[in-house]
Amino acid sequence: MKRINHISKAVASILMAIITVFVYMPLTSLAINENFDNPDDDLISQNEQLTDLLSENPEDAPAVSADAYILYDANSGTILRGSNYDVQKEPASMTKVMTILLALEKLEMTDIVTITPEMAAAMAEIPGDYVRFGLQEGEEITVKDLVYAAELISANDCCLALGMYMAGTEAEFCAMMNEKAAELGCKNTNFTSAFGYADPENLTTAYDLSLILYEAVSNTEFTEISRTYSYTVNATNKYSDTRELTNANRFIKDSDFAYDYYVGGKTGFTDTAGFTLCAAACKDGRTLVGVVFNAEDSEVRYRDLVSLFEYGFSHYTTVPVSEEEFSSLIDEARLQLDDLLADTNLYVESQTCAMSSYVTTTTERAQLGSSDKVDLSQVLVDSSASEQTINIPLCKCYSDKTYIVGSLNIEITQKGSVVEITPEKKTGLKTFRNILITFAAASGLILVLIIALLIFRRKIIQRRREQSGQRSKML
Repeated sequence: MKRINHISKAVASILMAIITVFVYMPLTSLAINENFDNPDDDLISQNEQLTDLLSENPEDAPAVSADAYILYDANSGTILRGSNYDVQKEPASMTKVMTILLALEKLEMTDIVTITPEMAAAMAEIPGDYVRFGLQEGEEITVKDLVYAAELISANDCCLALGMYMAGTEAEFCAMMNEKAAELGCKNTNFTSAFGYADPENLTTAYDLSLILYEAVSNTEFTEISRTYSYTVNATNKYSDTRELTNANRFIKDSDFAYDYYVGGKTGFTDTAGFTLCAAACKDGRTLVGVVFNAEDSEVRYRDLVSLFEYGFSHYTTVPVSEEEFSSLIDEARLQLDDLLADTNLYVESQTCAMSSYVTTTTERAQLGSSDKVDLSQVLVDSSASEQTINIPLCKCYSDKTYIVGSLNIEITQKGSVVEITPEKKTGLKTFRNILITFAAASGLILVLIIALLIFRRKIIQRRREQSGQRSKML
């Protein structure tokens, strides 16, 4: 009997091990591989898209003579055309864009600025061939007058007065300028002048300046000032007469260079910086920014930018992107993921989307049409991890390129001990059915073994009885 009991216990242990393996054995990884009828090209990431068009080098692109230049699509953040756009250069009076931007953000146009002795002393250091408005110590003048003079005639003393009024000293104001530049995403900018003095340390790039100018033209006051043909400064306590200002920017004052879509910008020139110009143009809700450094001459810089703007508007297309256009594809992907996790102890806790606002490509490519895709080809779930995040690319597919325009972010976690009743009953029922099937199979196996043990035990007992009867007869 003891031998039988030992056998029974051993069989029971084996059975429990079998049950444990069948019910609790985890999968180390789960994958979805879904092929859509789309190009097999490598996906172009959102960051790569910012410069991807530069590699195409179309033969009909306009030639630009400047040492460095850029044509920037402000809606999508894409660089359409450019050369040396990340090389630091002296911006000359294009520096004033930042000074005027900060004045519009931090001051009221009706504020009165009094020219202090410190301001007057700093203005006296401005070189004689630099443009001045003629501010005097003790003069009281509005912020509005100073801003218009700085933008329309590039008055250096007005820019200096604004900077010192905001920060106390020019050096402290330059720190404010650099802080704002960093906030806008500029990485190669270092302002040491409030107005664009020819300082080899006062540097920025075509790309950085395009970010600064776009921020400025996003302010409607800056656009209004930039497009003003003339402005009258009223008499002050130091000047009894009014002073008339005429916009020196040829996009405004000169019919030969007039550009209907111009919304704001700034010229610049010093002997070391050469002829510089930054401008923004808006057409059909799309904003392009152009910047040129060290153009051949004063007129060429305008022609170069007009050529770039016309080419940008006609040869490139920028389209809005939204989560809504991917909603049905996202729902389908979610169903596949739920089905994948159905036989595990994992579930989707939450999902979010992060989308680009716009995508830019060539007009020719856009005219051939596009399709949307949720790319599941690289989805891999680790079923042994208690928590994990998977990022699924959302793509816009053209004939020869596939752009990632967003990401479906899925948070996956382990199920708790409490069973939740959710609308997704199909997955729960499937898991429960599988457990029942496994349990039934194991129970059947146990029953067969028990019956076998009972038969075996019965035969042993019968054999012992026969042996006992034989011994009795012998006695």
